[in-house]
Amino acid sequence: MASNAEFIVDGKSYSFPTLEGSEHEKAVDISVLRDQTGYVTLDRGYKNTGATQSAITFLDGEEGILRYRGYSIEELAAKASFLEVSYLLIYGELPTQEQYDSFATAIRRHTLVNEDMRKIFDGFPVSAHPMCVLGSLVNAMAAFYPDSYDGSNNTDLHITRLMAKLPTIATWSYKRSLGHPTNYPKNELDYIPNFLNMMFALPVEDYKVDPVVAEALNVLLILHADHEQNCSTSTVRLVGSSQANIYSSIAAGINALWGPLHGGANQEVIEMLEEIKAGGGDVAKYIDMAKNAKTTGFRLFGFGHRVYKNFDPRAKIIKKAADDVLNKLGVNDPVLEIAKGLEEAALNDPYFVQRKLYPNVDFYSGIIYRALGIPTNMFTVLFAIGRLPGWIAQWKEMREQKEPIGRPRQIYTGATLREFVAIGDRK
Repeated sequence: MASNAEFIVDGKSYSFPTLEGSEHEKAVDISVLRDQTGYVTLDRGYKNTGATQSAITFLDGEEGILRYRGYSIEELAAKASFLEVSYLLIYGELPTQEQYDSFATAIRRHTLVNEDMRKIFDGFPVSAHPMCVLGSLVNAMAAFYPDSYDGSNNTDLHITRLMAKLPTIATWSYKRSLGHPTNYPKNELDYIPNFLNMMFALPVEDYKVDPVVAEALNVLLILHADHEQNCSTSTVRLVGSSQANIYSSIAAGINALWGPLHGGANQEVIEMLEEIKAGGGDVAKYIDMAKNAKTTGFRLFGFGHRVYKNFDPRAKIIKKAADDVLNKLGVNDPVLEIAKGLEEAALNDPYFVQRKLYPNVDFYSGIIYRALGIPTNMFTVLFAIGRLPGWIAQWKEMREQKEPIGRPRQIYTGATLREFVAIGDRK
């Protein structure tokens, strides 16, 4: 039943309609608050502000629930391929076999990147962070496909190009960091094996994709595919609301993801583990330091989550993938041994349990990437490949809903009106 919320300000009462989502999330529609009252709301970080209505992802942080288009993350991670989940997010339904074959075939036919893009890539210093390179090259794609901003209706083609070419571009920085030649895609391979081949194959020997590694990466990409209105997704929608083309919008999302408080968190996890190793590897010592962070300044990365007040459902899934990869590869790495010690402590120490500071998806994804031999500065690039279909779906939904251009308000706290003083008279 529809109801209203009453807002009393300056002695006068105003009425605003309430809304309820399909999963019973409740909201107050304050779209006309400023027009009617002269007031705006102040909500730092938008923690209590719904900027849109979306049918893509449902997240319940209190109950530890994550669903894509109504399907639980647990079932999708166990039964689906990353391309199936990508199709689901972008087009709203799981594909039929015919739809899947058409989608996968179209992506295979667009994996090759224009050779002129290499010239742009070659202009970056070898030391450039791969996320800087990735965001720049995705933005540059708009120059190679000007129909993305000239009003042409080729959205599906641009979606296919992004899905196909991002993994190819992502491998360039990694191969150059090793002094190796880049690998061209092999279109007879499926999406994830093709990416792994471009990452790890050498021209001097055959490369065989390990199915355990491929499956672990499949699960990782699915878990990262979308996560409601997070920082990078909101950025994609905000930039796209100006009618910016899909490449520029996705590039903005990549740049937002780069931050250490967002997609860069899994890189922070490994750097933290390296710090513990360099400090002697005493896990108990650093656990105590984390408990007294105000004094020690030491912070544990990869534990707890801003949204999830319970165990991150993705962490439960990815923990098994991490265990499978470590067991299969037989990795002997002191940094990963430290990670196991931290995990055990966090799952059993009352300090962490009471505060629900459980290992999160960033903790386990960093461990898997490390075990696969992927350098730390490439971790967030892998995150971006996984998040790409979610960004595309959110951009597409925003355009289809004809959302107005985003324009947040502010509370001004600067100087009031001042008179201009000539430079010679200023003190």
